[in-house]
Amino acid sequence: MRLFNRLSARARVALALAGVAGGGVGCALISPAAASAVVPSPPPGAPAVESAPSSLVGLQPELPGSVIAASAAPGSHWTPEQAIYGTNSINDIPVRGADGTTIRVDEIYPTTASGQAAKGPFPVLLTMTPYGKGQGGSSSPGSAASPSSGTPTGGPNNYLAQRGYIEVVEDVRGTGDSNGSWGLFDPIQQRDAIKVLDWAARLPHSDGRVGTYGPSYLGIDQLLLAGAVGRHSPLKATFPMVSANDIYRDTSFMGGLLDFEFSEAYLGLTAADNTTNPVTDTASDPALLSDLAGIEADHANGLARYHAAVTENVLTGGDEAYDGAYWQARNPQNVLARVVANHIPAYLVGGEFDIFQNGEPLNYAELQNAWDGRSVTAPMRPGQQTTGRYQLIVGPWEHLNGSSVDVDPLELEWFDTWLKHERTGMAGTPTPLHYYDLGTGRFDETTTYPFTGAQPTRFYFGAGGALSTSVPSAGALSGTPIIAPPIPTVGGGVLPVSLLPLARARLSTPVPLPAAPSADTIVWSPSGSPCGRPIDQWSMGGISVPAGSAGLLGPCVSNDQTTQVGPWATTYTSSPFGHAETVAGPITATVYAGSTTSETELVAELEEVTPNGTSYPLTEGALLGSLRAVDERRSWTADGTTVLPYHPYTKASAQPVTPGAMTEYQIQVFPTLVTIAAGDRLRLTLATADTPHLTPLPEQLPKLAGGVYTIAHSAAAPSSLTVELVR
Repeated sequence: MRLFNRLSARARVALALAGVAGGGVGCALISPAAASAVVPSPPPGAPAVESAPSSLVGLQPELPGSVIAASAAPGSHWTPEQAIYGTNSINDIPVRGADGTTIRVDEIYPTTASGQAAKGPFPVLLTMTPYGKGQGGSSSPGSAASPSSGTPTGGPNNYLAQRGYIEVVEDVRGTGDSNGSWGLFDPIQQRDAIKVLDWAARLPHSDGRVGTYGPSYLGIDQLLLAGAVGRHSPLKATFPMVSANDIYRDTSFMGGLLDFEFSEAYLGLTAADNTTNPVTDTASDPALLSDLAGIEADHANGLARYHAAVTENVLTGGDEAYDGAYWQARNPQNVLARVVANHIPAYLVGGEFDIFQNGEPLNYAELQNAWDGRSVTAPMRPGQQTTGRYQLIVGPWEHLNGSSVDVDPLELEWFDTWLKHERTGMAGTPTPLHYYDLGTGRFDETTTYPFTGAQPTRFYFGAGGALSTSVPSAGALSGTPIIAPPIPTVGGGVLPVSLLPLARARLSTPVPLPAAPSADTIVWSPSGSPCGRPIDQWSMGGISVPAGSAGLLGPCVSNDQTTQVGPWATTYTSSPFGHAETVAGPITATVYAGSTTSETELVAELEEVTPNGTSYPLTEGALLGSLRAVDERRSWTADGTTVLPYHPYTKASAQPVTPGAMTEYQIQVFPTLVTIAAGDRLRLTLATADTPHLTPLPEQLPKLAGGVYTIAHSAAAPSSLTVELVR
């Protein structure tokens, strides 16, 4: 059983910031027992995830046995060891960090029935947290006989320790009881972790092999560390849960727009933790008292240097409001090839409504590509050879419950494979990708991302809010030309038109503004209805997790019709599907629009509409007009169709929107896997606000104010939705 000594002091803060503790519905009052039925009953045709039991979608999800079995080769016969050890701990051990800064860790070690340290030798499991490691505590042999879910903020795990693992829990520099000042994934944190890693490998009862585990920040830390070590490092395996691929694109911003909802909550959480943790830990470890003043002073410097300085930089439109050197130094994507080169396996866990929804399948694809010797950032090829060394589970989870999935048996099997060299068959699974289908309610066991068998299909916007596969016919036209953005290179330059694909170069020629009825009009609004999927997703599950735990059908996350009402939104809806079809993987909304202003904000939400009109939100994307430039070389295409546009989001790529000109916007919509039931329809809602998730910067507001957008759907300007379908 995982230790919950920090749940009340740390996870409660996270839950409160997500809106699920304190006021409103409190998670502490919700039983994790599976509900017998969802109340009220979902309408006919609703995705099966709407009827999923709380044991799968509540605060502490349980992995289906089929997913665990599919993680190893067919016919494998591995069984978990018995919990024969107890545990004890040595707390607040000082370890010398990269520049001499004191980094403090807890060591949790296996003990015999008499309470003495077991001889071992044992592998070591390291986790690195910015939320406060707390105190390790002790446990008796067999008390963790059954697996259990972890806390959203990570921590030690008695289930693993009682089966022959030493655990080391590190307070990241500038957090908890460690000295120094904290900044978001500051590169020096990896250099600190290498010092701790080497120290842990030399512990008296260690066998010299180390693995890492933990969710969220702790998961991202693992990927960055695995890319920072050398090939002969003691680090031999990782188990990152709910981890980013590109922090700028995945969470901090969407389409170049600031993710205000999550960012402000996270700043509050870390500021509170970094101030209060040293004080609360001193109460249980008086030895810290002599250094308390120094720790608090260091942490105060971090509040000034990161929380205040970075916030000011972003809000004033500084370098960190764009995808530049600051974010690139912190992106796991940039080290994944080195993770593979260092021969470090990784088992990834993600959520379809996680804050890192976009990056989790990309991490998988890029690790598999690196192992196969291909370009890391390319889409996987159909039939591409895969390895069980890099696996991914994506479940129907938000960030809170995605961080708390009961992975104990799977985690044990993974570490037994790579740290104890047991013959589990995990390296030989033929299906290392385990992805939950929201429509069928089952995990698909597959291999590649983009998904095997998926074909790009374009649905065109039409008059009367239609969405169909019929190409718009030529009609009466008048007005001004389409203006296409230049295509920047990775270094920030601009490719000449002669080097662009022909389909792209043609947009530089005049194409008239379509006349009604080949266009719709929406207006920019500083706010819209908050009752949709985003308010839940970017609060880490503030609505759906408590609702799912109680067996209730959550409001807003099960029907977002109010977001479709108002002059700032328009919808395009398909005819009912004649048979079930699966929307699988990345999605692109290509919008041709004219604007009266020099800046635009477009938000695209994909929904499944049941026969009774209920609109179930599946996924979304957004784009700030001035950051619409596309790097064709980094974009994913299939059969000549863009399925995942790559926007540089750099300051050099920014270009004002030309008022009165029809302009192309390729909006990346985050991926999903959902089988649309026969009789259901697919809908795209196009809006100009996503409240409170996305917030334009102060300098952008005057450029957006008063904007009126003309959304074209003509032969010359064929706005469309591109999804990959498995029929």
